[in-house]
Amino acid sequence: MPEVPIRPYEVTAAEVVPGDLFALTPEDAAERRWHVVTHTLPVSPEVIRVTLRPPLGGVDHEEDLRREQTVTVAGRRVDAAAVPLVEPESLAGVEFRDGDRLTVLRAVDPLAAEVTYVRRWGAWHRDTAESADARAATDAEVRRWAADAGRQGTVVRHEPRPVRQARAAGPRRVVVTGLGAVTPLGVGAGELWDGLVEGRHGIRELTDPEFDGLPVRTAGTVPVDPASLLPRQAARRMNRAAQFAVLAAREAWADAGYAEGGTRESGLDPERVGVSLGAILGDASVLVGGDRKLRDRGPRGVSPLTTPMTVPSQAASQVSLDLHITGEARTVTSACASGTEAIGQAVDRIRYGRVDVALAGGAEAVITPAIMASFAAMRALAEGDPSAGSPSRPFAKDRDGFVNGEGAGVLVLESEEHARARGARIYCEAAGWGLSADAHHVAAPDPSGDGIALALRRAVRDAGGEVADVVHVNAHATATVEGDLAEARALRRVLGGQDVPVTALKGHLGHLQGAAGGVEAVAAVLTLHHRTVPPTVGCGEVDDGIDLDVVRDAPRPLPETGDLVLSNSFGFGGHNAVLALRRVA
Repeated sequence: MPEVPIRPYEVTAAEVVPGDLFALTPEDAAERRWHVVTHTLPVSPEVIRVTLRPPLGGVDHEEDLRREQTVTVAGRRVDAAAVPLVEPESLAGVEFRDGDRLTVLRAVDPLAAEVTYVRRWGAWHRDTAESADARAATDAEVRRWAADAGRQGTVVRHEPRPVRQARAAGPRRVVVTGLGAVTPLGVGAGELWDGLVEGRHGIRELTDPEFDGLPVRTAGTVPVDPASLLPRQAARRMNRAAQFAVLAAREAWADAGYAEGGTRESGLDPERVGVSLGAILGDASVLVGGDRKLRDRGPRGVSPLTTPMTVPSQAASQVSLDLHITGEARTVTSACASGTEAIGQAVDRIRYGRVDVALAGGAEAVITPAIMASFAAMRALAEGDPSAGSPSRPFAKDRDGFVNGEGAGVLVLESEEHARARGARIYCEAAGWGLSADAHHVAAPDPSGDGIALALRRAVRDAGGEVADVVHVNAHATATVEGDLAEARALRRVLGGQDVPVTALKGHLGHLQGAAGGVEAVAAVLTLHHRTVPPTVGCGEVDDGIDLDVVRDAPRPLPETGDLVLSNSFGFGGHNAVLALRRVA
């Protein structure tokens, strides 16, 4: 169509010529129901017959008009011969399949854009990068659209799902075969899952004298000394976060069916195995303790292990040492999104053949007086008596901040062919992930949720899915007022009103910082595996501004329609990371 503004004005039917953009009434013009005059024919001295076709293509129809009758034209003309004649397509006998596409064009509107629908899970969902349709269309409605297309001035086209041809090798499919966790609910992924579905929390009062005088003295602490579960000599060379990581990695390694001891004992090439762990600080207490010894005892009082035990990469290096992994040992630091981003990076390393197996997740131990005091000064910490229920209340109307926590969560990821070749049990597919940045504030989230929505959409697309495939969301939801609202806005925008059950685990665990993404990924995998959504602890009454289907009070069966679970992590400075997991039949 020529780029000329439409300026409607009235003429008589006798003045209409081929090429005019024509509306029978001013109301039709206001509703942008235009037709191109392709032909005029005098029927009698008083009547003219005009042949009309939608300007973007369609079927012809005729109108008999009195010569003096007033009609509306658009103030511009088009080449009538260039407007395609499009016959309606009957879909009455077509058998639809998931993956089919449907294009709908309102051809009577010269400014209309084609809308595409994709059939997913037995219904037709609008295909858009911005959000999903609030309501899916049924097969019967689609057939009715096609049947009414000529009368409505629309063009409807059905594109069957293409038959996939054999192709050259591309990115490999990545699956989850092992899980390990050390959390405030206990040591082991089984302890984590039992605590989640039973609605227990692991938040405790900090009774050590070094926390005396702090305005908030509650945290999600691991109830067991990790050093007691490791050989004494090895434990002395690890910081607390690394101890968590090694214990979680050992559990995940064994859960995946590999031999105790590591790669050599399991018959693996250590160069084809990697480690990818997220951490913000790792273990802040080592540096604090070294500084205290320097002041109390002088330089000779500082251990030579202070520096190697201070770096955030110690957890990844200790896991690689413990299991003799030489392929790579990477550390990701992106605030509270670190664990999820570390998993995503491991997915890509396997996808593109850099390694075949990876241990991925996060580990953190930052419950120190200075950090607790800093969070309290930010007015970010929740207050409350843990014995009366979880002080962390995600999505709740009375939420007032997060609870600092510690722990580790590790997944064993493998290429699918590697896992199937050895007969491994597969929990699910690590199907995709998405990143974005808010570019908004050093600490506060972008209230619009735009950055979060971008990461969510990217994760779904990277997984090769559609929003209609999302069956559950494990939310980041730290129980801060603005953070929960921003995430809820993003989820509503992307999910488009779909009734997707959402849960948040910070009420059970507190906020495990760089380890949160790893632990919550373990929980998301178990949600798919057990087909059960754990409840959100601490959320007595959902904030009116959240407007999500928050699972509360008791576990809920995972819906059968859909196959993607999203695990969200967002961090200070605007780091957004989302992991997409797909259930395997």
